[in-house]
Amino acid sequence: MTKATFYSRNGRLCGFSVSGHTGYAAAGRDILCAAISSAVQLTANGITEILKQNARVEAGGDTVSLRLEDSSDEASAMLEALKLHLELLREDHPKNIQISCTEV
Repeated sequence: MTKATFYSRNGRLCGFSVSGHTGYAAAGRDILCAAISSAVQLTANGITEILKQNARVEAGGDTVSLRLEDSSDEASAMLEALKLHLELLREDHPKNIQISCTEV
């Protein structure tokens, strides 16, 4: 199962951590895991490379996390888009994706 945790500060998303494998299919054939990985990578790269936001990004094993120092409207919107994307995937695959939110 893939577990995604979104972090918010003062009502605005400021980061995420996504870990695990969906178990939808065998490694290398898991299109659900690929969809999640691609969305996470797009979000992290968009925030750091396009928006030039100061963020701590960590990737290792099966976990990717991003924490913003200060969240701009644009970066927060990208995090909201990632959260929505994962929520929509979870609607179709509730046994494969878990999403939680926490205030930091």
